[in-house]
Amino acid sequence: MPAELPAYVSLGPAAEAAEVTHTYARGGLSVKALEGASLNVARGEVLAVVGPSGSGKSTLLFLLGGLDRPDSGAVKVAGVDWESLNGEERARFRRANCGFVVQGMALLPQATAGENVEVPLVLDDVEPAERASRTAEALDRVGLAGELAKLPDQLSGGQQQRVAIARALVGRPTLVLADEPTGNLDSKTGLVVTALLLDAAREGGAAVVMVTHDPSVAARADRVVEMHSGRLSRTARTGPAATPAGGPAETEPIR
Repeated sequence: MPAELPAYVSLGPAAEAAEVTHTYARGGLSVKALEGASLNVARGEVLAVVGPSGSGKSTLLFLLGGLDRPDSGAVKVAGVDWESLNGEERARFRRANCGFVVQGMALLPQATAGENVEVPLVLDDVEPAERASRTAEALDRVGLAGELAKLPDQLSGGQQQRVAIARALVGRPTLVLADEPTGNLDSKTGLVVTALLLDAAREGGAAVVMVTHDPSVAARADRVVEMHSGRLSRTARTGPAATPAGGPAETEPIR
């Protein structure tokens, strides 16, 4: 069962989407990826997004992370509307407030685990001594304190994904966005990596929004939302902080 939500979830939302629509072109056609999607993610909350392929899940992550722009509606992280920022401000704000974990890890093959983790800190001109300290702390948090000098091909798939998680958390983000973080892992390793991601994020006070097709991974979240044809259709509250002790998970209209 997910851990009880800590006190900081009573603060303002980590992320908000309000009546968001987004359309993209494919094969000469206009495809509506999101249609009137609204969502609030509390600080420290773990939210799983499930639904069939092509339902808009990854598009939602891109918009929450400021990697794409909505056609209409508003998307905010830590109370800041992405549309209020110019290109340079968006990049700086993203590095400070968003961490990303993707299915393919996206590690630099010729860089060590430590060098991969510290990339966001290098981009933000963090002093070398602090970079080293925060990198070591992030790798220790995911159980890789002794692997700092290893290259990605010297690590297992599960260890590589842990490095990616450490990189996502090293900047102490408000929000971690994970797109199929266990998609390339076997089920046992996937559950271990999921637990590490969620525990490390909660420890650091970050909210997590993760897209997954794996019901066992979604079950680790505090809340699950379903997407169908670009719409957020319902919320299932799964965590003990959201559901009365001993009671069933609640299903209610999305809002």
